[in-house]
Amino acid sequence: MPRQYYELPSLTSLAAFEASARHLSFKRAAHELNVTPGAVSRQIKALEADIGLPLFQRVHRGVVLTADGTKLYNILAQGFSQISQTYQDIRNKEGRASVTIGATTAFASLWLMPRLGAFSRAHPEIALNHVIADRAHELRTSEVDIRVRYGKGVWPDERAIKLFDDRIYPVCGADFARAHPTSDLEGITDLPLLIMDGVDPEWTDWTEWLQRLGQTTTNLDTRRFNNYFIALQAAQDNLGVALGWNSLVKPLIDSGRLVRLSELEITSPGAFYITANTNRNLTGHGQVLMDWLLQSTEEATPRRATDT
Repeated sequence: MPRQYYELPSLTSLAAFEASARHLSFKRAAHELNVTPGAVSRQIKALEADIGLPLFQRVHRGVVLTADGTKLYNILAQGFSQISQTYQDIRNKEGRASVTIGATTAFASLWLMPRLGAFSRAHPEIALNHVIADRAHELRTSEVDIRVRYGKGVWPDERAIKLFDDRIYPVCGADFARAHPTSDLEGITDLPLLIMDGVDPEWTDWTEWLQRLGQTTTNLDTRRFNNYFIALQAAQDNLGVALGWNSLVKPLIDSGRLVRLSELEITSPGAFYITANTNRNLTGHGQVLMDWLLQSTEEATPRRATDT
């Protein structure tokens, strides 16, 4: 049997592995590839047998990458991204260029989408695609040209440019505020608090917010959500108090759907950043979108760049 030029295993098995590693789930990889989870598992087993090493560690709730699996995934993600970029560049050479931007549901709904109409009018030659995900591991830079995320601005394989700082204060529905008037921390901690659970670990939660104001947190009455946009909807429906990032909730306050509960606030420990994958070249149209978003906020807040 003639030796394959690149001495690679089946490209089908590599695709199954890359999708499984990106999702850390055989089931979600199978859904993406339109095959059964069993078919993905067989491809992974065949790849592990061929390489002679385990690529995943099977755990109770799914899989995690081994050190060798991580090494293989990183190079595959980089290679697939570059192939995809080149393919799209060739395909769109005579047509309309596209740029994909990633963000959380709340940021996309409350901040990004109201602004992108103006971008499309200014740049009708660029088609915008969107990837929306609320968990950090579900939104990888290999899938998007640029993304907006909250945190300290230092992430592996991402170049981060600050979009803006923010302020965080408690918000709720108007009826809830009238029924529970309070202006101090003790009064707030006695109320049902709408809390985020299982999202990006850099996301500021009630515990951190209260601690930064000097309040010890014990026996809080919490109602948990894994989607910030839904938590804000619950606050609008008078089910409790949510933390409001001013940049996101101000339109809801201006429209009367939310109100501030007290004047207490903190400067956000993190900021919102635009990031791009350092393992792939940002297209010219992607840079146009990034520059436009930065310019749309630069008069309001200062920003700095951090290369990671």
